[in-house]
Amino acid sequence: MANVELRRTMLGARWLLLWAAFVSVRPEPQVPCYFIFGDSLVDNGNNNNIASLAVANYPPYGIDYPSGPSGRFTNGLTTVDVIAQLLGFDDFIPPYASTRGQALLAGVNFASAAAGIREETGQQLGGRIPFGGQLQNYQSAVQEMVSILGDEDSAADYLSKCIFSVGMGSNDYLNNYFMPAFYSTGQQYTPEQYADELIQQYSQQLRTLYNYGARKVALIGVGQVGCSPNELAQRSPNGVACVEEINSAIRIFNAKLIDLVDEFNALDGAHFIYINGYGIFEDILRNPAANGLSVTNRGCCGVGRNNGQITCLPYQAPCPNRDEYLFFDAFHPTEAANIIIGKRSYSARSRGDAYPMDIRRLAQV
Repeated sequence: MANVELRRTMLGARWLLLWAAFVSVRPEPQVPCYFIFGDSLVDNGNNNNIASLAVANYPPYGIDYPSGPSGRFTNGLTTVDVIAQLLGFDDFIPPYASTRGQALLAGVNFASAAAGIREETGQQLGGRIPFGGQLQNYQSAVQEMVSILGDEDSAADYLSKCIFSVGMGSNDYLNNYFMPAFYSTGQQYTPEQYADELIQQYSQQLRTLYNYGARKVALIGVGQVGCSPNELAQRSPNGVACVEEINSAIRIFNAKLIDLVDEFNALDGAHFIYINGYGIFEDILRNPAANGLSVTNRGCCGVGRNNGQITCLPYQAPCPNRDEYLFFDAFHPTEAANIIIGKRSYSARSRGDAYPMDIRRLAQV
């Protein structure tokens, strides 16, 4: 009897050793933390409890996400969820709205649907947290991290190793410049002048981010907004051809964003990169079948022409073949598309995907 008990004890000890070995060899994330700023393309719940039309915490959003609707404006994962996985994080980066204290040290998502570089952008949709407000939240988080880590120098050293991704500007076109019923910017500025105004403000905001410890920063270029089902429904004669007036204005902004990367890389310790969201999206549209997609001009759910005139209604049944659609609703890509974009942002498939390096290399510098 004693021998049986001894064997059981030894077997239990062996399993404990094996488990300890398994835990010890699990690779650490490539960076200690990942901080995310942006709009509805990457919002994962910060707008859930805001008085806003820009919310997605109801079905069919999240239909393919493990815990269901979360506030993500897609059926499953966003691009930053994919990037977090590729960086080696065990969990997705949580929304700032529900994250405080020690949990901040792994990073947090500050993104807010309808947010823009400009304060007024998206105001017709109600509550949102513009980039300026997201930066204020980040500054508050940094103060908490200083308290946790002991002093400002320790916090600065820690933050210098983290990845920051910032994807702003889409709404400054979609929900501002090209929305004359609510905004006068389209009459005030030429596309060139408007891009200059945006870049000037963006530069000041990014300087605040740098001053509060960000050193490894991925700036995500604005995608082909003129190819979204919403814009196709409103402005495309055949519902297929992208709206060049919008896309050409966005190309001007993106070109200036690349110049901004060069300017910031002249600062001490700064490693800023540009992710070519526009080019990656263009490549997907040019070769949808090569990317496993067959429907590129309609939302998987929504109402009206191109399923793009009204976004997905609560409990509306989405298309069954979601992995073949580029867009889930009138504006936002499906998980299938987000996986492609996230993977190419992390590890560039062509030289044009990222400048001067991709996120994988950024994590290593």
